[in-house]
Amino acid sequence: MKFIELKNVSKVYRNGVTALANVSVEIDKGEFVFVIGLTASGKSTFIKTLYREEKPSSGTVMVGGLNVGKIRNRRVYKLRRKIGIVFQDFKLLPKLTVYENVAFALECVGMKEKEIRPMVMSALERVGLKHKVRAFPGELSGGEQQRVCIARAIVNKPKLLICDEPTGNLDPETSKEIMKVIENINKDLGTTIIMATHDKDIVNRMKKRVLLIEHGLLVGDYAKGSYKTHEAS
Repeated sequence: MKFIELKNVSKVYRNGVTALANVSVEIDKGEFVFVIGLTASGKSTFIKTLYREEKPSSGTVMVGGLNVGKIRNRRVYKLRRKIGIVFQDFKLLPKLTVYENVAFALECVGMKEKEIRPMVMSALERVGLKHKVRAFPGELSGGEQQRVCIARAIVNKPKLLICDEPTGNLDPETSKEIMKVIENINKDLGTTIIMATHDKDIVNRMKKRVLLIEHGLLVGDYAKGSYKTHEAS
């Protein structure tokens, strides 16, 4: 069984808009996959079905052997604990320090401080922010805030890291730095990365597998490194 499997997945919203139409795809554990498409193409809906922000109207979404669409609402939190999520707009708690923001999720599940501290410090070291533990989000640059978000997402060592436009609010140079951090997480920890983006420069430069979604349809599934060559031909 593949780590992630979508079988004939469709999503039709109440207003009649079809966001996904009969999408089927398989992703191996440890893969790094970009999901690309224009605004309203369906790529964000695709991402959201993986962590049960959206339920498919039909078809099956399997993540790590779990049928995501069948999970009851009151048990969705158990799935989310196994998945790291990084958003475009940071979603940091402004009155908590860097350390406290990263530690918060672990505290919510009842972990003790003696267990939490080494996990938080390890995550912050991985994103290059160990020296900023006492800083507040308002004292950080956009790139640093996104690094905190990444640390928070990986602090419990999830097998899957979902990134929804993580460089959308960042300048090109900072975006490169953030992508290097995410790529190292994939290489060093073996974490599966699924990233929605509209930044073609990042996609072309990094040469990963690419899923292209248009009007809710999966119209392209390009092997690692082949997307730019295809587009140029």
